[in-house]
Amino acid sequence: MVYNPIKVDLEALRATVSAAQREAGWGETRWYETSVEDPGEGVTREALDDGADMVMAAGGDGTIRAVAEALRGTGVPIGLLPSGTGNLLARNLDLTLDNVEESVRNAFSGADRKIDLGVADIERADGSRNKHVFLVMAGLGLDAKMIANTSDKLKERVGWLAYVDAIIRSLRDSNALRMRFTLDDNPPRTLRAHTILIGNCGSLPANILLLPDAAVDDGEFDIVALRPEGLLGWAQIWVKIVWENGVLRRSQVGRKIMGVTKEVRTLRYMKGRELIVRLERAEDFELDGDSFGDARAVKLTVDPLALTVRIPPEAA
Repeated sequence: MVYNPIKVDLEALRATVSAAQREAGWGETRWYETSVEDPGEGVTREALDDGADMVMAAGGDGTIRAVAEALRGTGVPIGLLPSGTGNLLARNLDLTLDNVEESVRNAFSGADRKIDLGVADIERADGSRNKHVFLVMAGLGLDAKMIANTSDKLKERVGWLAYVDAIIRSLRDSNALRMRFTLDDNPPRTLRAHTILIGNCGSLPANILLLPDAAVDDGEFDIVALRPEGLLGWAQIWVKIVWENGVLRRSQVGRKIMGVTKEVRTLRYMKGRELIVRLERAEDFELDGDSFGDARAVKLTVDPLALTVRIPPEAA
């Protein structure tokens, strides 16, 4: 068990795990605490060195992402015990979000499912580089600025409502991204956009289906560039994402209606296995809802089926 002590009720979690491991016939669970200095990757590698057959991750999206980074390509499954405001991967896999007992039982008695990981190779303004994985989404532009502007204290108190304040502050910045990008083997192209999002999954909190065709195991990214011009452009984006993707797409009649609607210029969708982006200037960058500082260039690639996730046996 790799756990974030700030996000879990440790005494209750230990009791739940103890009961579930006995019921499922597992041995004793070892416990590894994350810290500010090590959000989960280091202690997960320690757990692997100690012979872990499975690593349960209890915490927010940052903890889940750090544990997944260490488990990449090992074949050792991750059991998700979501505890935070986003719970992005659990949402996209239709896992339980608010029932710790059920999540723990699924980890011990569930089935394995392999999913893709995204890998981000980040070049900073000073020329330094580092590499991280992501499970759900990477973003440049307004999306990343919003996350960078979000108050952690406010998020702890009001959850996703904290992003409303951050959105308002971020919208005051009218600077659009200017970039040169290469998608797979296609020739380089230029693009001007407020935000570009690269998704391994498609759903966000509040039932927002941002990338409706994204699949977590298809070996491809789904990419969207937001290019609004004024309030009308933002309104078009809102209608497309919230009404069409979130409502119409979910019924047969709605899909027929969508068949006669026009695509809007404010949204540009793309698919690919590798995306290289070079920006005119360093911009805020985020992975799975956490700010990762600024980036002057990023190379994003899919690592197909690189992570094994425990899911409910009936979902297999």
